[in-house]
Amino acid sequence: MSEKKKHQPNILLIVADEFRGDCMGFRGHPDVKTPYLDSLAATGVSFDNAQSCCPSCVPARAVMYTGLSPRHCGRVGYQDRVRWDYPHTIAGELARAGYYTQCVGKMHVFPDRSLQGFHNIELHDGYLHESRYPNVPYGENQLYIDDYFHWLKTELGADADVTTAGLDCNSWVCRPWQYAEKYHPTNWVTDRSIDFLRRRDPDKPFFLMASYVRPHAPYDAPQYYFDLYKDKELRPPLVGDWDDREELARMGRIFNNSTGPSDPELIRQQQIGYYACITHLDHQIGRLMVSLIENRLMDDTIILFTSDHGELLSDHALCRKSRAYQGSANIPFIISGPESLIGPYRGRRSDAMAELRDLMPTLLSMAGEDPHSVPTDGEDLLSDAIDRRPYIHGEHIAGPGGRDSGQWIVTRTDKFIWYTQTGEEQYFDLAKDPGETHNAIHDAEYAQRIDTLRTTLIRELSGREEGFTDGTRLITGRPQNPCLSHFDPECRD
Repeated sequence: MSEKKKHQPNILLIVADEFRGDCMGFRGHPDVKTPYLDSLAATGVSFDNAQSCCPSCVPARAVMYTGLSPRHCGRVGYQDRVRWDYPHTIAGELARAGYYTQCVGKMHVFPDRSLQGFHNIELHDGYLHESRYPNVPYGENQLYIDDYFHWLKTELGADADVTTAGLDCNSWVCRPWQYAEKYHPTNWVTDRSIDFLRRRDPDKPFFLMASYVRPHAPYDAPQYYFDLYKDKELRPPLVGDWDDREELARMGRIFNNSTGPSDPELIRQQQIGYYACITHLDHQIGRLMVSLIENRLMDDTIILFTSDHGELLSDHALCRKSRAYQGSANIPFIISGPESLIGPYRGRRSDAMAELRDLMPTLLSMAGEDPHSVPTDGEDLLSDAIDRRPYIHGEHIAGPGGRDSGQWIVTRTDKFIWYTQTGEEQYFDLAKDPGETHNAIHDAEYAQRIDTLRTTLIRELSGREEGFTDGTRLITGRPQNPCLSHFDPECRD
């Protein structure tokens, strides 16, 4: 008698870009409305302490796709056009397990059309300067290889592009979408994902990654979504006793800076544009959910929602990502599904220290595979192991000599940060001060705790090629690169 075949549910992984962990209704945000994400949380489990341990697009996705820490996958900062050659990826392992694997939307790998284990990709990486420069070979230019941009030109003519609105891909400047809503890239990812549900092989389980560029800039949601927020009194950005107001005064008039705008009205417009993109995305996620219902797939599909990193959104006079602070590093992480698939986890809010590296073992476990059948630094999020993780080590290298490069240890209740090039240290008691408004590094009551976390960071950095520590102390000013040499030999000193 043949062995009974194991059950493999369908898996829908929804990935947003630059989505803050707190910007959802069920998380208590006073302004942002996310009815469909709230629904996913109500029928699943939300990991409210989830972190992006290297919070910018490329290294975060390397961690996500491989299940490896930045140290082990070799991506410890942002660098484009470095070849990806990993033996194990989420899509590749699920394909080996019998899944048909499809990505629609953003991959942000190199070469840009590398499958990374997927059977098929319909690509939209967003508006990337790096892929548009005149020295980029024609066959690698995103206006040629990006499926969304190819489709947009087919629909609206050769000059059609997201840049015609005058916005930049890393700017806080915003304005409503210039074309009909159906041409927006957020809608396109949903359209193509729904079409995949139509044409899938009904005899095979599927792994679909619907990977959206928004709410990453440009902040260009359709007019309807701007109108939802334009007359609201919005919560102001967080202010701390450590904010660099001099840097804001110096940089705050530059449209794509790292501080955000200095003009209060432009800060308000930045918030409106960001929140508009979130609710637009939320409604498109709702379209996907309804399509699962209408295809009679919802009762056998697990849905995961997460992001590669957050957005500082003028908190502490900072903008964009790459930092240790909550707006940048805390991300949404929801696992939702019918009770038959996720059982006692349904409707829970977890304080476990989850991380993007946990996607690989979690998805393998859902597929009926051994979650540690391949090398991974992650844990199955629906196992008891995740509750025993005491902290996450985070880092981001801002290029050789980058003064904003940081290393940090974050726990359920506090955070220690060390800046590698300046030696500056920060400590936040997150239990009392979740907005990180007071840097308590010199407060006597925390001295012992700070020493414990500093020792933990020294242990995490021991043996690293940069020489950040000799095993007893942190060493400031060491040479550093966004790629470690075992990943990219050209990064050797």
